[in-house]
Amino acid sequence: MRKIILPLAALGLSVLSVSAQAALPVGAKAPAFVTKGAKAGKETRFDLSAALRKGPVVLYFYPKAFTQGCTLEAHAFAEATPEFAKLGATVVGMSGDDLPTLKKFSTEECRDKFAVAIASPKVIKDYDVALKVDGLPDGLTQRVSYVIGQDGKVVMVHSDSDYRDHVKLTMAAVKKLAR
Repeated sequence: MRKIILPLAALGLSVLSVSAQAALPVGAKAPAFVTKGAKAGKETRFDLSAALRKGPVVLYFYPKAFTQGCTLEAHAFAEATPEFAKLGATVVGMSGDDLPTLKKFSTEECRDKFAVAIASPKVIKDYDVALKVDGLPDGLTQRVSYVIGQDGKVVMVHSDSDYRDHVKLTMAAVKKLAR
């Protein structure tokens, strides 16, 4: 298990260390779900099964909209979204944020390029991405990225609070699928 440092100043807390480990290993069947979300400031519906019929899905969980790391990660995914689309992949960011927050985040930080959706308590549990730290509110997620193949199986997982490698590693996995 890897130790990660989470910068939580934006949540009014100092830096602290938590352990993170994604529960869904490569080869696991990704739990299907349907949820509300937003793209370009408009409410959308995200259905994992429907998205997989079109191609692989990059499903990335992030702790909280408008925090520094989550904003920088959203910018990086926004810049890479056209390349993901050329490879037939759908990108969707997942957090425990409410719909009004996601609508604003989808426009301001995701730059209208990809959808962000509500990670319900069941989705957070099913994907084992709950961020449980004393003093933090429930409903936050760890920073975990999955690439899910069209067969519904996890082909790549990256769990790290540092946002910087999530786009690079998910892109490499999607390119490998495209070959």
